[in-house]
Amino acid sequence: MRRAVFLDRDGVINQSIVRDGKPYSPDSVAEMKIMEGVRDALASLRSAGFLNIVVTNQPDVASGKLKIETIEAMHRRLRDELALDDIKVCCHGDADGCGCRKPKPGMLLQAAGEFGVDLGQSFMVGDRWRDVAAGQAAGCANFFIDYGYDEKRPDAPYITVKSLAEACTRILGKS
Repeated sequence: MRRAVFLDRDGVINQSIVRDGKPYSPDSVAEMKIMEGVRDALASLRSAGFLNIVVTNQPDVASGKLKIETIEAMHRRLRDELALDDIKVCCHGDADGCGCRKPKPGMLLQAAGEFGVDLGQSFMVGDRWRDVAAGQAAGCANFFIDYGYDEKRPDAPYITVKSLAEACTRILGKS
C-alpha cells in the first residue's frame, strides 16, 4: 500500500481570492498564483515516497460562473509546474447531494482505490472545515492551514499549520 498527501487546491496550492473574509477560487489561469514554498514541499513529499493528490471542490462550474475548460487549463498548469500525481475535481454544488463534494470523502476514496493508498497512513492538508472533515471521514491525519476566514471552523482532531511547507515538515518528521 502507498501513502498519499491529499491537498486542497485553493489556499493550499494556490492563493485564494479573499472577499469579505471568505475565500474564493481564482477565475482564470492568469489569476492563479502558486503559493510560496509549494513547489519545494511537493517535491520533498514525492522524494519521500508520498503521492501528491489534489482534491478540490469547484462548484462555480455547476453554477455556470466558470467553464470546465478554464478549470482544466488551471490544472494543466499545475501538473506542468508541480510534482502532482493526480487532481480530483468535484464540480457539484451543495444542493447536488453527490458523494464527491467535500466534506464527503468521495474524492479521497476514489484516489485511494485507483492508487492503492493506505488512508490510515496518509494525510489531508486544507484551509477550510470541509477539507478537514473529508480527511477525517476517509481516515487520514489532518492539517488545517488557518487563515482566519470568517466561516465555520473544523471539528477536532487536526493539527494547525501556517502553510503547506510547515505541514510537509511535520509529515516528513513523522514518516
